[in-house]
Amino acid sequence: MKLLLFALAGLMAQLVDGALGMAFGVTATTMLILSGTAPAQASAAVHFAEVGTTLFSGVAHWRLNNVHWPTVVFLGIPGAVGAFFGATVLAGLSAESAEPVVSALLLMLGAYVLVRSILVPWKKREQATDAPASSSRRSRLGLVALGLGGGFLDASGGGGWGPVTTSTLMSVGRSEPRKIIGTVNTAEFLVAVAASAGFIIGLERVHESWQPVLGLLIGGLVAAPIAAWIVTVVKPDILGTVVGAVLVALNGVRVSASLGWVGVALAVTVVALCLVAVVRGLRMRRAARGAEEPGQDVGQDAGQDAGQAPDDETGQVVIAVERPGGP
Repeated sequence: MKLLLFALAGLMAQLVDGALGMAFGVTATTMLILSGTAPAQASAAVHFAEVGTTLFSGVAHWRLNNVHWPTVVFLGIPGAVGAFFGATVLAGLSAESAEPVVSALLLMLGAYVLVRSILVPWKKREQATDAPASSSRRSRLGLVALGLGGGFLDASGGGGWGPVTTSTLMSVGRSEPRKIIGTVNTAEFLVAVAASAGFIIGLERVHESWQPVLGLLIGGLVAAPIAAWIVTVVKPDILGTVVGAVLVALNGVRVSASLGWVGVALAVTVVALCLVAVVRGLRMRRAARGAEEPGQDVGQDAGQDAGQAPDDETGQVVIAVERPGGP
């Protein structure tokens, strides 16, 4: 019975992670801890399962042209280094003290992604290398730092690779959400392999995690191609809004639980600001659509004033030209 529950948890977690680029580790680790698994054992089981799910998800995204390989290299390799050290730290220490700060940061990033998707539509850019060389160099250094931090937090906290990397890359807005999500999912394979190696070295009785690993792996493999297909059919603005909303919801709960009334006040404030931004964004888009329609009518009237007259019988436009020599 537990194997079936783990499989359902893996299916739902991978469906969300593959489509939105986040929350597999957070969802799966939460389910395992609720079932009585120790935090280190839960994180180890999740990362063992992610070796298979991220490989399958990466292949699916690659076949659908959702992967930018240079970003995978500069993000995934440092992420693997950070994940290895994070796993060894979690094997002997707790990461609870860092959770309030990380959750608050992710809450802010999620709000930024949501507001940006509503107020400023995503620009479709198939290439992430359109910037000048100096900006590209800074971008690579930023990816290295992002990978190190995201990998460490993911392994030491049981999840967080997707929320940290996806929200940060989306806040920059240099590529389509589907490209960012596919790239992050592919780079996560390197993170999962390195974290698993760290847990094998530093964790005792790691063999006891085989049942949740098998359940998460089965559910994740079933959901991976479905999630990759969802990314290709959902509009970028909608996808970015959903990603931001999920980040706000997940981390708002974590901030409230870890910081008490201060966290509740922070979460309520951020949610209220997001709702204001959503209402304002919808009004702006409605006003923009209303302004486009009169502009089209004015253009048609101007064309008729310039010497064009519609033919009553055929409905076609006839251009009247006056010859200088008279009739």
